[in-house]
Amino acid sequence: MVRPKMKVVLVEPEIPFNTGSIGRTCVALDLELILIGKLGFSLDSSSVARSGTRYWKFVEISLYDSWNNFLLQRSPLDEQLYFFEDYGSKSFYKPSYHPQAYLVFGCESKGLPKSICESMQDRIFSIPIKNKAVKSLNLANAATAVIYQAMRDYL
Repeated sequence: MVRPKMKVVLVEPEIPFNTGSIGRTCVALDLELILIGKLGFSLDSSSVARSGTRYWKFVEISLYDSWNNFLLQRSPLDEQLYFFEDYGSKSFYKPSYHPQAYLVFGCESKGLPKSICESMQDRIFSIPIKNKAVKSLNLANAATAVIYQAMRDYL
């Protein structure tokens, strides 16, 4: 079996509790957490640590000041990139996830910048929501659902 080393990418996350919770999931599954751009909080904030509880110190975290710098330094292949937005044309259940996948999420209030997604339309996935009264899911909940789905063949 292939040993995956997936990465969770948050572009300009705004809410420390979400990032802390996602970090805790990353520790649980041995994933890297990548934070890109301006953060809506300080990483030494007690609220981030509280959300990750005692696990925050174990988060494998990487920081990039911009999407372009991330691309330049990491050079991910297109087939490694998976973007998650409510307007994605395919369900997140559809792909067979690359073992070195980058699972990319946008900020809580605006999602991913259009400039990131415009050339990757075939790589944008959505999480099904049956009741249209709900526009979107909490970022930490959405990321956790995606992470476990992406890891299904590797757990």
